[in-house]
Amino acid sequence: MPIPVTVTVVRKQWLTPHLVRVVGTVSDGFSPNGFTDAYVKLIFPAPGVDYPEPFDLDTVRATLGPESQPVLRTYTVRSFDPERREIAIDFVVHGDEGIAGPWARSVEPGARFWLTGPGGAFTPDPAADWYLFAGDESALPAIAAAVEALPAGAPALVFVEVGGSEDEIALDSPADLRLHWVHRGVSSDRITDDLAGAHSPLVAAVRAAEWLPGQVHAFVHGEAESVMRQLRPYLRKERDVAPKWVSISGYWRRGRTEEGFREWKRELAAEGA
Repeated sequence: MPIPVTVTVVRKQWLTPHLVRVVGTVSDGFSPNGFTDAYVKLIFPAPGVDYPEPFDLDTVRATLGPESQPVLRTYTVRSFDPERREIAIDFVVHGDEGIAGPWARSVEPGARFWLTGPGGAFTPDPAADWYLFAGDESALPAIAAAVEALPAGAPALVFVEVGGSEDEIALDSPADLRLHWVHRGVSSDRITDDLAGAHSPLVAAVRAAEWLPGQVHAFVHGEAESVMRQLRPYLRKERDVAPKWVSISGYWRRGRTEEGFREWKRELAAEGA
């Protein structure tokens, strides 16, 4: 694994009651890749453990016990300021569950963590006639970054599923942005069967939307059952959108940790889905 770079937290900002932005300075070795869905692997230290510098994940894994191992989580890079070397990452926070959310809620300036990356694959294609974005809170940072990079005046349909109006944020874009906030009525950690998969309000909103003429470039990410089982076949089969014009993948799956989600994605790939 590449040597991680160190991030020192300088500030944080609550964007909504459930979304907090953490901004940190990044040590040398991190370079942006130009993708609007750029992501990094965040490495969170085990509680009370100080790791030797420079931090080397392979060495830590080989020399420390299970209780001292750091935890890795994947997050979108919301923005990177090369002059200040500041990286901004938005975290969805719901109570005390999970690793990254509670950490982001309580972290203070001066705290350190590590990251590797970035990866990524999507940038809006200026050759498209119009754009479709759909996702939930987990996809909101990537959607926000993408709409900022759209051609001026380009038609763009944007559907974002959130708990309620208190979870909406402003999106800046030079495009003709047609933004639809889809309220499910509960936070993402409380989604029940009647709001998931085929019953997802996001799925219903996208399927009911007007299909614009011309070539679409679509970015659809979020809860995996809704995205992969429902919206993927809708776009690829019913709307006959070629693979090169669709970026679609799950960012998480209801009821699974990131480790469990990765295992589910391997199972999905084995099924040929």
